[in-house]
Amino acid sequence: MKQRASGFTLLEMIVVLVIIGLIMGLVGPRLFSQADKAKVQTAETQVRMLKGALETMRLDIGRFPTEQEGLQALVTKPADERVAPRWEGPYLDDGVPADPWGNPYRYAPVASDTQPITLYSTGANGENGGEGYDADVGYLPKP
Repeated sequence: MKQRASGFTLLEMIVVLVIIGLIMGLVGPRLFSQADKAKVQTAETQVRMLKGALETMRLDIGRFPTEQEGLQALVTKPADERVAPRWEGPYLDDGVPADPWGNPYRYAPVASDTQPITLYSTGANGENGGEGYDADVGYLPKP
């Protein structure tokens, strides 16, 4: 009696790989869309967190950081001798985060449309403006 070796044939492996490829072709775009949406939500949350830290710092030293000090003033004591003694930081535990796309957040101590500061991410494309996932997220400068 002849014994047959157990295992998969090459044809069976190819069929399985084709089926997996078809499934990924259907599911993959939906997963990437969810990832992009999550990055936008993360940027919105980080902007609110940074604004809260900036507000706390403003209560301590009496002003928002200058444009030159930037967001780094949340983790590094200002050099200004008038405000340095009142600085109670660092105001962020893990340093200033980059946005979800790896770009720095844009900050200026000038009013946006709704807030006393301008603080935003430039979105997926890393440039001002854009639509969809490329749109800027946060407290945008006045046009």
